Parts: sequence; C-alpha cells; structure tokens
Amino acid sequence: MRKIAKFLKVSENEFLKSGTKEEFDSVILPKRATLGSAGYDFFSPKEFTLNAGETIKIATGVRVKIDEGWVLKIYPRSSLGFKYRLNLNNTVGIIDSDYYFAENEGHIFIKMTNCGDKPLTVEKGKAFAQGIFLEYGITIDDECDTLRTGGLGSTDKK
Repeated sequence: MRKIAKFLKVSENEFLKSGTKEEFDSVILPKRATLGSAGYDFFSPKEFTLNAGETIKIATGVRVKIDEGWVLKIYPRSSLGFKYRLNLNNTVGIIDSDYYFAENEGHIFIKMTNCGDKPLTVEKGKAFAQGIFLEYGITIDDECDTLRTGGLGSTDKK
C-alpha cells in the first residue's frame, strides 16, 4: 500500500467557529478498523440523535493532507446506511488535495440526513461515516492553474 495522506486536527480556534471546546477535545482522527478495511472511520465528537427526515452537519475537527493526484471520498458508514438509510446530503463528499490549504484549514464537515423511518442515535466517539482515498487522473489538455483560497464550497463561487 502507498501511504499518500495524513489526518490531523484543525486548530482549536478554527473548530470553535462551529463547535465547542468539549467537542474539540473529543475529536478522534479517522482510522481503519481492520487491515483489510478500505475506509477510514470518522468518529463523532458529540452525541446526536436524528429522527426520520432530520439533517445534521457535523464538524469533525479533522483535516487531511493528501498527495497531489489523490482524493478522499466520504460515505455514510455502511451499517448506518443499511439500518437507517443514513445518506450524505451531497451523496458522496469529495475532499480535494488542495482543500488542506483552504482558509478554514481544510476542516471536514459531514452533512447527513436520516432518510429512514426510525430515530438514529450516534454516541460521542462512535463511527458514523467513512472515507476512502482514490487516485484520479486529468485530461491531456487540462490547463487549470487556479489555486484554492476559500473553504467548503468555495470553488462554486466563480
């Protein structure tokens, strides 16, 4: 396996823009559960309950430094998708390698909706999403030379 990324916490100052000191102190960096796991589990820094149809945006407190040519894709944890129809609001979260350098320190937020018919409770410190690193390519005639400056959703403001 190639080692192409490193998870880190965002600064406390950055996290406190969207969460509490207690939540910041509870941030656990993503990790794989087994040697054969492709996904890195993301852990909730707080307990939350989502009733059927409700949505939540979780400030993970996590950023990731990724080698160029790679992307981190975020998905709901499989068991929660099956049991509760937990969905990401944008279907798949895409964390680009240059997001690390964004104004918000590349803080990863995960917005999810309980599309099922029963309440879902995730305890603090429990896995609720997973991320998978994938290599990607670009076209031969690609001429993009724009650098990221903003944070989440910044590239759609052009």
